[in-house]
Parts: sequence; structure tokens; C-alpha cells
Amino acid sequence: MPASPVDKHLAALRACRRCPRMLKPVVVGRPVASRVILVGQAPGDKEPKLGRPFAWTAGKTLFKWFHGSLGWSEDDVRDRFYFAAVCRCFPGKRPEGGDRVPAPDEITNCSGWLEREFALLQPNLVLPVGKLAISQFLGERPLIETIGKKFPITYRGHAADCIPLPHPSGASPWHRMEPGKTLLNQALALVAKHPAVKTA
Repeated sequence: MPASPVDKHLAALRACRRCPRMLKPVVVGRPVASRVILVGQAPGDKEPKLGRPFAWTAGKTLFKWFHGSLGWSEDDVRDRFYFAAVCRCFPGKRPEGGDRVPAPDEITNCSGWLEREFALLQPNLVLPVGKLAISQFLGERPLIETIGKKFPITYRGHAADCIPLPHPSGASPWHRMEPGKTLLNQALALVAKHPAVKTA
């Protein structure tokens, strides 16, 4: 059986060596031809070892959100949404602790892969997770003005709906306290009723 266009894209992505400061391997999701793209920030240190995006603590929280709003298991979500990211490699740790934020040149280098995914998948819905991912589509803006809403966007010439989600990191209390809790629930309700999700 010949490889699908998404399989071929992921094979090329796995072979990427554009950013010397990024740590390999490249982390990719399943070869899902979905009209829903979920865009994270970058893998953490556990994801390269486990071989999939959102594989650790933040992932557990993210999949709990989707189970509560959609009734889907983690496998269901991974099989129905295409998992992308602003950067696909672990950036490494900062000397003072925590993960290094990808540099502007690394974000630019990796944006070509996301552009290709938009061309391949023609998504109807984009779910950016966390501030860095949200800023790629909506610019810098406070979470309180962003979460719980649906925005029409055009990314690289492709029109889609965008429903931002906060980062499910344990380091961020935003989604666990008000108004974050209520705004998150509003966002998840918008995701659940979106036509692209109903047919995913």
C-alpha cells in the first residue's frame, strides 16, 4: 500500500535538521488526515523518549479536558485530530530551570512544516494550545480576551476557525482558577459543537 501524503510529510519532518540548537528526535503525531489541527508550543523532555506530542503531565490534563467535553479517550483524540506544534523538537532546558522557549529563528524554520500541513489537510478548525501557539494565529493578546471565543483566521492563505485553549501545564494555574476555569469550559463547549469536530 503506497504511503499517504500525510505519511510522506511526517517522514520528511522526522528527517528535519534545520535547527542546530534543538534536541532530536523530531516529535510527530499520528498520520491523521483530519480537518482539525491542534497546535502546541514544543515538546518537553519526555515527549522525544515516548515518541508522541503531549505525552506527559500536560497531555494528561489536555486529554482529560477532551474526555470531559467530547467523551473521547486519548486514543480517540489522537486518531481524530492532527497534532502539530510551533516547533517539533525539544528546545532543551534553561540554565535557570524550565524549558527553553524556542527562538524566533527556530519558530520561522519550523513554520514551513505547519504551512505544508495547512496545504495538505485544508483544516476547518485550528486549536492553538498555550500563548506561543495562540500568538502564531492571533498575535500577542491576553488569555482573558482570547480563551472561550472562536475567531475566523486566515493562515498562509487558508481560512479556518480558531478556538484557542490555555496551556494545560501544571506550572500554570490559569486554567484552574477563575475566570480561567469558566473560559476554558466555554472554549471546550465551542470545540464540541464545531462541525469539523462532529465529523472527525
